[in-house]
Amino acid sequence: MMLFTKQIENKLIENHKKHKEAWNEEHPEYVESKAVVKLFNPTGLGTWYLSEYNPETNEAFGVCVLHEVELGYVDINELKSFRGQFNLGIERDKSFPINRLTLKQCQELAKKRQEIESM
Repeated sequence: MMLFTKQIENKLIENHKKHKEAWNEEHPEYVESKAVVKLFNPTGLGTWYLSEYNPETNEAFGVCVLHEVELGYVDINELKSFRGQFNLGIERDKSFPINRLTLKQCQELAKKRQEIESM
């Protein structure tokens, strides 16, 4: 499966260009950025809600849910090359609503999900 459709990729790049000059180490102001795509590992740990993508470095920015829920960068090459159980790769959630949820809302959803799963 393609991680990004052309429409999704264009929106991620557009968001990157908008914020490129204002980026800093922590990105605190970007929690209000809208998530464009949700990627997930269908056989294990890993969900990514991405708001921006730099095609020059092949890095995306968003909420990364592994052992912790945090804002950060992810290398798209790593996600594309990953093979989990049954040789399945990372997939795109086709039902995820583009540009509806902020990264902050995605963080909150992921934290609630982790709480439920740990019960």
